Amino acid sequence: MGISLVIAVTDDAWFDMLRRRPGLSEVNFWAPSGAQFRALRPGELFLFKLHAPRNVIVGGGIFAYANTLPCSLAWEAFREANGAQSAGEMRARIAKYRRSDPSDRSDFPVGCRILTQPFFFAEADWIPVPQSWSRNIVSFKTYNTDETDGMTLWNAVAERMTQVPAPNAVMEDRFGMPHLIQPRLGQGAFRILVTDIYHRRCAVTQERTLPALEAAHIRPYSDGGEHEASNGLLLRRDIHSLFDAGYVTVTPDYRFEVSRRIREEFDNGKHYYALQGARVAVPEVAGQQPDPGALVWHNEHRFKG
Repeated sequence: MGISLVIAVTDDAWFDMLRRRPGLSEVNFWAPSGAQFRALRPGELFLFKLHAPRNVIVGGGIFAYANTLPCSLAWEAFREANGAQSAGEMRARIAKYRRSDPSDRSDFPVGCRILTQPFFFAEADWIPVPQSWSRNIVSFKTYNTDETDGMTLWNAVAERMTQVPAPNAVMEDRFGMPHLIQPRLGQGAFRILVTDIYHRRCAVTQERTLPALEAAHIRPYSDGGEHEASNGLLLRRDIHSLFDAGYVTVTPDYRFEVSRRIREEFDNGKHYYALQGARVAVPEVAGQQPDPGALVWHNEHRFKG
């Protein structure tokens, strides 16, 4: 099976802002509707095309993940990597595409296509769209390297990647056979992935009020932890704060443990002690479940006992 590539029509303001921000590790290519996106596998290429009459491909990224989020949470997860200077600006731009009533203050759903290692070509390297591209396309079109247009497109991108700065030079085997490229997840992608694999429920309390939930790193990124599913837990915000501060932990056999120091230091915490020993919910997929080694690290290096 060949490698798929998507060419997506790109908001001009989104492109103009992000191409001036070198060193981005991830971006959110949002869609104004909450429609599901299933055109790519993680590790395939998602390419940016400007609006007509500029029928050229100007950059892209490695597809990592897709889902639908309330607009406010998409902003919180990616902030300026949404291609906007503020939440209000992002919302206004999406509302324009949705043709929403200006008085509508609902937190409407936004389709998120999360891309890692984004790259932007110099104008001299912009790639004309294939002849098979139709001017009637308003969203995206998928190509495959098993077909002539797809293979030609892969080679054109690969050639131009020699000019992309090293941190985002994602196609190491630039002129070899097409292959999946391992996405390097960033903070925003980590948050969205962890939120979804826990079915948008706190692993400890089963709380499902989405704005109250946060993706916690078991081993912090600053201490050598990775932005990976197995290094994450979805926790209610107060429990996340206690987890980071070491007042609660999760044992390697997935039990919730509460430090005696909550009572000693704050003369409080009965709601947390009621959860002592509770079984923590984990994802069904083994590779996404909390890494026991990371949990041991948290037990030994963060938990106050």
